This record gives sequence, structure tokens and C-alpha cells, in this order.
Amino acid sequence: MNENYVYHDSRRLRYRAPFGAVKAGEQVRILAEIKGSGRLTLRLWLDGQERLIRGERAGEAVEFIIPAEAPGLIWYHFIWDGPEGRRYYGVQKGYGGPGRFYDEQPPSWQLTVYDPAFETPAWFRKGVAYQIFPDRVFRSGNILGVEEHKALGHRVLLHEDWQEEPLYLPLPGSKDYDPCDFFGGNLAGIREKLPYLASLGVTCLYINPVFLSPSNHRYNTSDYLKVDPILGTEEDLRALIEAAAGYGMRVMLDGVFSHTGDDSVYFDAKGVYGGGACSDPHSPYRAWYDFKRYPDDYRCWWGFRSLPEVNESEPSYMAFIADVLAHYGALGATSWRLDVADELPDDFIAFLREKLKALDPEAVLLGEVWDDASNKEGFGRRRKYVDGHELDSAMGYPFKDAVLSFLLGGGTAADLVDRLMGLMENYPKPFYEAQLNILGSHDTIRARTALAGAPHRDALTRKEQAAWKPGAEAAVLARARLKLGVLIQFGLPGVPCVYYGDEAGLTGMADPFNRKTYPWGREDDDLLAFYRAVSAARRGCPALYRGGCGMAAPAPDVFTALRCEGHSGAALLVNRSLEPYQGVLSVNHFTQGPDVNRLWLDGLYRDAAGGREFRAKNGELYLRLPPMTGLLLTRIE
Repeated sequence: MNENYVYHDSRRLRYRAPFGAVKAGEQVRILAEIKGSGRLTLRLWLDGQERLIRGERAGEAVEFIIPAEAPGLIWYHFIWDGPEGRRYYGVQKGYGGPGRFYDEQPPSWQLTVYDPAFETPAWFRKGVAYQIFPDRVFRSGNILGVEEHKALGHRVLLHEDWQEEPLYLPLPGSKDYDPCDFFGGNLAGIREKLPYLASLGVTCLYINPVFLSPSNHRYNTSDYLKVDPILGTEEDLRALIEAAAGYGMRVMLDGVFSHTGDDSVYFDAKGVYGGGACSDPHSPYRAWYDFKRYPDDYRCWWGFRSLPEVNESEPSYMAFIADVLAHYGALGATSWRLDVADELPDDFIAFLREKLKALDPEAVLLGEVWDDASNKEGFGRRRKYVDGHELDSAMGYPFKDAVLSFLLGGGTAADLVDRLMGLMENYPKPFYEAQLNILGSHDTIRARTALAGAPHRDALTRKEQAAWKPGAEAAVLARARLKLGVLIQFGLPGVPCVYYGDEAGLTGMADPFNRKTYPWGREDDDLLAFYRAVSAARRGCPALYRGGCGMAAPAPDVFTALRCEGHSGAALLVNRSLEPYQGVLSVNHFTQGPDVNRLWLDGLYRDAAGGREFRAKNGELYLRLPPMTGLLLTRIE
């Protein structure tokens, strides 16, 4: 130990309390241990200004009190002025955890402050979500709506065989790929499969766009107020929502509000509808779009001319989208996932939240954010997603990246703890517990394929992606890794979200290979039974859906978590190694986070999937984990 010594760890209650994000109006106690002669100053950065605070030294500790005055971020590090001059003490990596000395301005710790009135719906935090790409889940009856699409000039390629591969190359005579192939999955088909979804414990159906659109993905909206006829009618949507409610499920729609399709009522580049911003310079929708040169040079999403961007802050557009929310709210759908939320202005997201919560206080507003939502930058400033006036939560892409990386051998279990603890530390508790815990989505390589060691999507052409398959050994490993990922997904705080077909064994590279049809009658029955068992364990164990949580790494390849709520307890253990692990899980392993003082390990536990029983005593559990296996243990007595 050096003569001059400073130590602070933002994830241990001794050094910072309360843990993690705090409510505006609270005070935060920050402590640093020191040795040596010198003066320690706390340097804060908030609202673009520096603030220096002198602390009170008591022996070998200095304590600082920070008032958390308003929602936003406070950054802090320490300045050490000793006999040898000035040095800085900042965070080692990321935004949290222990620190170290630097000779220059160091990375700072993050302290998130949020509105004390912010809360998220308990039904969502407690439940299980299921993501549906509606064209590919199930077709009830014949394919619908084709003639209506053709009457609008849309190209429609039909798959008569449900088991065919999706189109992935340009059609003969075309230069560009066009997602115009349809399998005919529809809303009535989803309704027919509600008993199946109930068997998985699903409580939230997150459905990719249902609005009229010329493409199978429907992210290029033609009419927000019309259900795509291939999916059915508005009455079919109402019937699905009502039937889902009978199974205890709510429906979450996908809001694509940063852009429309060029072939839409609002833009009308092809002059199909009449009165659109492109076909009529006096259109009521003209102010929605930015034309550099009318009518053929306009601002569009990521340069795609088929996706003209809208001015979300335009009053007439905001009023229209409020009407859209009310329209579907009248059908019973009040929860929304916001496509590309990082491209929507803060005032627009706050407006949507206000309108939705007025329609239904239990509505959920979820954002597509691929990074840590607490410190995301955009529009030249920090985004306010987590402050309490915008999103309820976000899609858990950082969660997915951390879990898949660990299972593929990237970093150690301690690194996984660090990455996941970073989210716990940075997110407000209501936001963190409502985070969508995903392993994949319609925008990523299928989890099972990624866990087979698939190359990055940009490393292969579409033809190469279509042909790529893992070797036999990699395929076996991928299946085992997927089960481990599911245990983590259902065992940690957040809302586990199953991308349709993952539970049945679907594989596939990037879009459109990750959007194959659900393999009815060809499911991986063992994998499906595993999902059902793990979901049932979560549903029956309060500790897993609302309990405190600690995470630890007793070995480089072993990740563990402990969950406690009253007399309900659960333990998660994952061994990613090809070697067995034998050891003791001790409550003393869990030293970080807000719940360390209320974690316990005692009694008889049963494994969710295998049914084996384990007894813990005096805060310890002796066990042996075979290679590539995990346990989700719930306390039974």
C-alpha cells in the first residue's frame, strides 16, 4: 500500500449511500478512505458547472454530503493535494465501482437523479414479455388482404408453404432487395395461439408494427389509423386485445413515429392517396416534412428515400399522434414500444408519456435504446429518458450484449457482474426493474445462432448468411449456452422478453434470416419445456420478480445472483466452463449493490428445470455444477 492512499467504491454502501440512482431532494453520503498527509476535495460536475466540496475528515475517512437537487446526472471524482503535489482519484472503468489515482483529470463516477414521483407499472415489472413479428407467428385461415395491397400498387410475393425461407435477395429484374414477401401470419392467428403463450407465462405481447404498410416488417407506415389488411381488421385487433386480457396479457404496440413511408397517406410520393406532402404542396401534412428542394429532395431516415423523416415537434403532428394513441387506446392497447427512441426529441417523448398516462396510468412506454439509457447523448446533449418524465424503461441491448459476450467467453464472470451492476447503479430502480431483458430481437442475429459463434452480420454477404451454419460441436454448445442465457434472463431483475421462436429453437443470421416462421410441429421440445419451467419458477417466486438482488463471481467462469423478498428466496448459478465447478456459494460473496444487508441463503431450494433439491445452511450452499450448466433455485421451505 502506498503512503498516500485513497479508496472509494460507488457500489458498496459504506462508500456511497443510498446506492445508485437517487430521487431528487435526497442527500447522498460519499465516503473515501485515506492515508497519508494531504487534503481531499470532491469535485462535482452538474448542469455544466464545476462545484468543489471540502469534506469532514474523521481518522482515515473523509465524508462528503451531496444534495441531489434536480433530475439529471451528477459526475464526481476526488482531488488529492499532498506533499508531492496534486493527483486525481477517479473511477477505474465504466461509470462505477472502485477507483484509482490518475495524473490528469480522471473518469468520473456517475450519480443519476430522478423525479421522486416516477414509478413504473407493477404488472409489467412482474411479468414476462413475448415479442411477435406478426407475419411469421401463425396464419389462421387463408392469406388476407392481398387485393387491397395490390390496389395500392404494392408488390406482394406470397409464400404458400409456411416452412419456406424468407426472401433475402432482390427479385428478378430488381436492383434492390424488397421485403415484399408475406407468409400471411395474422392477428387471428396470434389469438389462436394465446393458450400456447399462456403456457409460457406471457403477460405482455409486444407486437411489431400492425399499421398498413407495403413491407412485411411494416416500419414504413402508410396509414397509422388502418390495420394492415394482411393482418386482418381493426375488429381482429380488438378481438386479440380482449382475448389476451382474458389470459392476463396486455398488448404493446410498436410506434414508428420518427418517420413514415414515402408511399403513405401523409407523404404520398407515388400520388396514390392524393393530398400528401409530396403530391400536394398545400397538403395539411406539408409541415411534417423538411424539403430541401420540393418535391424530390427531402430529409429521410438514414438516407433511405422510402423513409421520409417527420418533424416530431410540429404541433399538428403531435396532435395527430395523440389521436393515434387515443384511437388504439379505445381498442384496449395503451402500451407502446417506441421505435428508434434515440431519434425522437425529448419533448416529443415526454408528450407521448403524458398522453398515454392520461389514457391509462398502467400504460407502459418502452424505448428502443441500444446503449445505457441514463447517459445516452443525442441532439447535442444528454437524453432525459430515465429522469422520470419520458420512458418507463428501455429494450435491454446492453444486457443482451453483456450476457452473450460472457457466454461466448468474452471476459470473466466478474466482468459480467461489473457490466450488469453498472445498469443497476445507473438506472432508477423503477426503470431498472422494468428493463426488457432480451437475448435477441428482430434487429439482431438469433440468440442461438449468435451463441454458436456466428460472425458479425457485416462480415458476410446475404448469400453467405443464408448458407452459414455452425459445426456440430458449435451447435451443441450454442444450445447449452442459450439455456444459461435464459437462466440469467429470468433470474435477474427486469422483464424477461422471449423473441418468438427462440423457445422452439429457431436460428438465423441477421434480418431477414432472424424472421423465419415459427416452426409449429417441429419445435425443440426439450428447450420449450426448459423455457416453461424457468418461467413458471419466476412466476411462483416473489423473490424473482420483485426481490432484492446481489451478483457475484465466485470463479472466473461462474456467475451467481441471490434474490430475496421476505421469506421468498432464489439463487442463480451459471457455469459457462467446459470443466465442472465445485465450491461453496456463500452470502458473503455478495458485497455490492443496495440489497447486501438483506440478502440471506437458508433452507431447502429446488432447481426450476431439473427438479433437484439443495439445502443451504448458515448462509452457505455446497454444490457441484457440471460443465456448461446452470441452476435457478427457488426456496421451497
